[in-house]
Order: sequence, then structure tokens, then C-alpha cells
Amino acid sequence: MSNRRALRRPALLLLALLAATIAVSYLDIRQSKAPTEDFEKRALNEGAPSSRLIVRPDPAASSPRPTISISRYLIELPKLELASQFLRMWLVSGANICGALREAGIEVSEWKAASTRNRDYECYFQRIYERDEVRPLSSTFLRVRGNEMGDIVEIRAKIVGPKMDPEGHLAPDVLRIFEIIVKHACWRDFEDTLASIRSLRHVETERFGSYLSFTREPGSENSFNFALGLKAAPGSQARTRAYFSADRWLETADSRIPQTLSSSTAPAGPRSSWNCG
Repeated sequence: MSNRRALRRPALLLLALLAATIAVSYLDIRQSKAPTEDFEKRALNEGAPSSRLIVRPDPAASSPRPTISISRYLIELPKLELASQFLRMWLVSGANICGALREAGIEVSEWKAASTRNRDYECYFQRIYERDEVRPLSSTFLRVRGNEMGDIVEIRAKIVGPKMDPEGHLAPDVLRIFEIIVKHACWRDFEDTLASIRSLRHVETERFGSYLSFTREPGSENSFNFALGLKAAPGSQARTRAYFSADRWLETADSRIPQTLSSSTAPAGPRSSWNCG
């Protein structure tokens, strides 16, 4: 009996130690698990309000995109009066325009070389109505100048002491010279200048590489010069200037924009019936 009791005591002690070890391990596990659970709960609790936040739209993103305005001149058909070559060229030869002047009763010379040693070609008309001992007091002079191929370089005219009709306008027989020249050039927008020429008003314009001027001679109240031709400028420069011209991009009806032609306020005459091809 004493031996059994001696064996029972170590066994009970071992069981007590085992139970104590299990208890301590269980407490350690619970203590180590509790902070993790508390941390997870806190994280969930802190994250939960963020799901309830109202997402405010970004003002920059919600604002409508700015509209881009495209000039109607980029997409619309060109104006009839500007529907010409982007860079102009003469559509009539020197011989033909001299012939048209003769058919109208203006006694211009034949289209021929200016001299035997010069390749310049020309036809001209000159009439002196009145003169003193020094110079003409009333005259009309015209010259169409070009080359042997028939290409026109420039047309110039000068009237001194112009004859006037009873209404104070340029006499019809003199005005007819400018009408034939301008209409046969086939640059239709230049025909509006005839109203200014008829009233002896200054007009000077340039479009698509071509130019026309009718100006009073400096220092003289009774002499007028006329010129019509093509600008001797590089093609790229002339195209750029024509592309950005006021006639193409600006509203001519705007009172703040100066008119190019002096005849803009004058009634436009009838358009040419000449066949310009």
C-alpha cells in the first residue's frame, strides 16, 4: 500500500503540472488573440465611415469642356466676287485687249515690238485735245505693255484736264477706255472701281496678287494716273497675303473696318457681260 501511495503522488503532481501548463498556454493564446481582434475591429470601425462618405465631383472634371469656334470662312463656299484664281493671271493677251479697244472705236496702235532692239511689246493711244506752248492742257494717253509671247505686264493711262459730261462725270468716250480694260481683265471685283473712276475719285486696291489704282497726280489738280497689273512679288508671299486678306476674313459690313475701295459707298455698276471663261 505504501508503494501505491508513493507512485500516486508523482502522478498527481504531473497531472497538476500538465493542467497548469495547459491553462497558462490557453491564457497566452487568448491574450495574444485579443489585441489582434481589437485591432481588426478598430480597423473595420475606422474604415466603415469612409464607405459612407459622399464623393464630391471634381469641379474641373464636372465643368463642360470649352467649345471651339471654327470660322465659317473655313467651311463655307467662297464669295462669288472673290471666286478667282488664288494667284491671279491675265486671262487675255495684249493683242486681244488692244483689238477690243479698237473695236470700241478707240484708235490704239497695233500690238507690236516697241523697237527693233527691244523685246517689249505694246500698243498705245494718245490724243491731245488742247495744249499751250509747253504742255497739253487736255489729253488722254494709254499704253498696254507686255512681251513677245503676248503676256501683259502692265496697263497704264493718264488723263489731263479730263472732259466731263453735264452731270460732272467723266465723259463716256474716255470712261469707255477704262471699262474695256477692267472688264476684259476678268477680275470681276475690280469692276466696282469704275464708279470711282467715273467720278474722278481716288481708288487703290490689291487683291490676289493683282492691283488697280486711279490716283490724282501729286502737285496737280487736273491730272489722273491709272495702273492695272500683277505684283512682282514671290509666289509664296503673294499667296500668304491673299489668304490673310481682309476680304476673306473680316466682315466688311462692320463699321469699324475701313473699306478697301473708295467706291464702296457708291452704287455698283452692272457686271461685265464679257465671257471670262
